[in-house]
Amino acid sequence: SKKADPVATARGTDLITTMKQIVQVLKTGQVKITDVPAPIARPGFVLVRTVASVISAGTERMAVESGQKGLIGRAVEQPKLVKQVIQKARSEGVLNTLDAVRSKLDSLVGLGYSAAGTVIGVGDEVVDFHVGDRVACAGLGYASHAEALAVPKNLCARLPDNLSFESAAFSTLGAIALQGVRLAEPTLGESVVVIGLGLIGQLAAQILSANGCRVFGIDLEANKIELAQRLGADSGCAPDNNASQRVVEWSRGRGADAVLIAAATSSNEPVTLAGEISRPKGRVVAIGAVGLNIPRQTYYERELTFKISMSYGPGRYDPEYEERGHDYPYSHVRWTEGRNLEAFVDLLAARRVDVERLITHRFKAEDGERAYQLITGELNEAHLGVILQYDSDRATEGRIPVATKETGTTREKSVRVGLIGAGDYARAILLPQFKAAGANFHSVATASGITAREVADKFGFGCCVSGADEVLDDDEANLIVIATRHDTHAELARRALELGKHVFVEKPLALNEEELESVVAAAAQSQGELMVGYNRRFSPAAIAAKEFFRDRPGPLSISYRVNAGRVPRDHWIHDPREGGGRIVGEVCHFIDLMHFLTGALTTRVFAESIVSQNQEITDEDSVFITLRFADGSNGSIAYLAEGDRAIPKERIEIFGARKSLAIDDFRSTTAYANARQKKTRLRAQDKGQSEQARAVCKIVLEGKAAPIALEDLATNSGIIADWLAG
Repeated sequence: SKKADPVATARGTDLITTMKQIVQVLKTGQVKITDVPAPIARPGFVLVRTVASVISAGTERMAVESGQKGLIGRAVEQPKLVKQVIQKARSEGVLNTLDAVRSKLDSLVGLGYSAAGTVIGVGDEVVDFHVGDRVACAGLGYASHAEALAVPKNLCARLPDNLSFESAAFSTLGAIALQGVRLAEPTLGESVVVIGLGLIGQLAAQILSANGCRVFGIDLEANKIELAQRLGADSGCAPDNNASQRVVEWSRGRGADAVLIAAATSSNEPVTLAGEISRPKGRVVAIGAVGLNIPRQTYYERELTFKISMSYGPGRYDPEYEERGHDYPYSHVRWTEGRNLEAFVDLLAARRVDVERLITHRFKAEDGERAYQLITGELNEAHLGVILQYDSDRATEGRIPVATKETGTTREKSVRVGLIGAGDYARAILLPQFKAAGANFHSVATASGITAREVADKFGFGCCVSGADEVLDDDEANLIVIATRHDTHAELARRALELGKHVFVEKPLALNEEELESVVAAAAQSQGELMVGYNRRFSPAAIAAKEFFRDRPGPLSISYRVNAGRVPRDHWIHDPREGGGRIVGEVCHFIDLMHFLTGALTTRVFAESIVSQNQEITDEDSVFITLRFADGSNGSIAYLAEGDRAIPKERIEIFGARKSLAIDDFRSTTAYANARQKKTRLRAQDKGQSEQARAVCKIVLEGKAAPIALEDLATNSGIIADWLAG
């Protein structure tokens, strides 16, 4: 069956292909509105035409201000990232690291995470939502400030007819407040203090009042305290020297049963104050991002319980729940983030929570830049709830033109790239190398419209489009570059080959025998050439090694050690359907290099992984593999995930013809012959990507056969498919 990809067509009508979205430029922190391709409903996703979204003044202000601090300011805030950059520079070289950092800084970031609108399409595996449904949407990267949204089904909640879109747009914020309240475990009649009366604090106070609690609000701004009292809070004050005494008096001398911290500040004062106003054995819950230097003496003497609320509930940050739509069992996890969203919608519909009086400003979406000037203080106006309104009837165009002319050779003798997928590797490595090789960039489609627009602008693509279908059907593109996640490689490559296109697909080529057979069959019949991103054979080190052993009279023995490092278990690469595992994604590289060095294909394979009881360790990521080749050579691959990163990632030792050669991380080679050694160093690490790009472009321009034979590709991918099959 046809595999869905980031480009599958949604079921529904009235789909749009382009839209306006509010984004932040990561390098400068600038907020702007840009045209991007509209999303497409992938399997498990709901496509929504936005009517209203809410700017979370506290959270989004912090994000924007952080982006505006510049490199040094952000480095001070994120020392772990600085450490990672330094480590990368040591292992891969300063120039390669600078290129990667620049590529990351050129990124655009979507803003917003709480919206509401009308369903205009649904992907496969969605049965609870239908075209025409009115829904609230949640999630950073999903419920953005954009005219159309692709939202996972578990992050949508259907709206009753009596609830306005503007009110429903607060639902994500309400779910955050509700989860914090749940962690505090308030009971009827308890005295609860809310510190910080921004949007989430105001909503938490109303939820507590609806729960039958007595509520005391603390905030720096008197008007927010007054608003909270009008909406149900019993009392309040500023966080001054008298705050503790005021709370004690209000709580009849007992102290607060629970304290919710909804402030957004790096200061430790809210946590300190929470301890001072709590009764013995009270509960403190931090909802907002605050300083967490807990004063031990106060919390110890009162034996306080301290919890940190994780956004809008169980399921948050779990890709199985959010992206793949696997809900938690109702009987075991009563309140997930999706069910919290539903519960808050119910509170709104029953008018137990009032968000209308929280709204201070409304902006048309096209005036979004002005809205952010408001929340960052450039416009000096008091504000709380800021609504963005969208014209759901706005007519849209087809593709988004970006560049107007090609560079390099004439059209008849040019390489015209149609790109599908543009992750970090494509942006940092593939595209710069293809550009340097003289390729022209014609059309680009990615799962994220923001990424497509960013890549189109940066690399000069002629246009950015909504889905892979538009790239594949583009008559102008004569080279389709596929850089999506692993599960879509074979299907997209097959379709492109059947259209007679040249194809460059990132490894792996396929995840199972069925996929492999289909793409190999298409390649055998196609006028286009199939090329896979096995770049190491094009590296100066590999070419030197091949030449060094050119006249060998017998077989080679090759030892390939890879210090891969650990990748979190919840990373998409470990998903058997989407990524197939790291062995699938990387070991094919090393097998291909051995094929190149020996000039022979693999005939036999044996592999053994570690066995661990540690849940943090992925056994299959640490494996020894031995291979036999058709010319009698043998090889071993040690792919190891549990080593120290100070050891260079890759070392290859080759033995044969009474000679030896070692390759150290593709930065140097050392040749041994006649009891002498010769070491050659490169200025920077070179894994062959630039030469590979030149070779691919030459194939397209000159009509020659691909450098890696189809039989070679099939053998390598077959080994990987057998690995997956067990």
